[in-house]
Amino acid sequence: MYATANKKMLNMLILDILKEYSDENHHLTQQDIIRHLKSIYGIECDRRTVKNNINYLTEMGFDISTEDGYCLLTREFENAELQVLIDCVLYSKILPKKQTKVLVNKLKSMGNKYFKESMSRTAYVSDIDYFENKQLLYALDTINEAIAENKKICAVYNHYAADGKLHPKREKPAIWNPYQIILSNDNYYLICNLENGNKISYVRMDKLTEVQIINDAVKPREQFDELKNGIDINYYSKGNRYMLRGHKRHVKLLTSEWMISEIVDWIGQDIKTRPTDVEGQVEVTFQANDMALYFWALQYGQFVEIIEPAEMREDLADAAKRVYEKYHNICE
Repeated sequence: MYATANKKMLNMLILDILKEYSDENHHLTQQDIIRHLKSIYGIECDRRTVKNNINYLTEMGFDISTEDGYCLLTREFENAELQVLIDCVLYSKILPKKQTKVLVNKLKSMGNKYFKESMSRTAYVSDIDYFENKQLLYALDTINEAIAENKKICAVYNHYAADGKLHPKREKPAIWNPYQIILSNDNYYLICNLENGNKISYVRMDKLTEVQIINDAVKPREQFDELKNGIDINYYSKGNRYMLRGHKRHVKLLTSEWMISEIVDWIGQDIKTRPTDVEGQVEVTFQANDMALYFWALQYGQFVEIIEPAEMREDLADAAKRVYEKYHNICE
């Protein structure tokens, strides 16, 4: 028989067995539970004890089916939810490879054995390239704490040099006023103000190292026009995924109908369209960051024509001319 100390935790051990070995498609008999208790925990018990503890668990609020055996119906995370979380971590490339693998395994462990078996068919961590800033998790935790306490931070800002590795951009750490962390285009950005500057900056957090909290209050948000009325998250998630500096502008462009899907992927569904007199052509209007629009229009230059803002037409024409001068000899 099991020890007295284990009697008090028997219902929790049975719950663990239900979590690991049961779901809607896999029900356990009383004999199955008895066998798992013996093989895993070295505990022996009878059918009546199993039934009584299942009843205790049900009274405690656990959603356990008793039809055709026992199975745990409701969990903290369903398999599909865990799959989404794992995919987000796996393909984000935010964390270094080692930390990504640890976090993915933690999420896997929250599913049952059948979920773990199915996960063996997903992409493996070693197949993907990841950033190698091993301080990112620490920086994320430290900066979140600083924002919560309205404190400044001190950090080294780095850039990628010719060797493909991070190197300090300045000799000394800089002081920053942190206001908000945003995840955009698979990167964490810090919305902040460099202590000696008077503008808001958007800093890639994987380029920050040696982050420390300073016991000085941040500059009031009211000092900055962009922050006076709060931070517009939509501004960064729609039309400015690379967190470029610039202003939000009204945009009008002409394109083909098939390009609408590409525009929605970039800007979101907050767009207006109307057909023109040209068959298959549409006019599209929306709001976007002007710097982000410039680079996007260069990318899709063959397929879109920017009508407004007018000054951007001139900038794009100049850029197209410079590109042509580099490559026109190939076509001769």
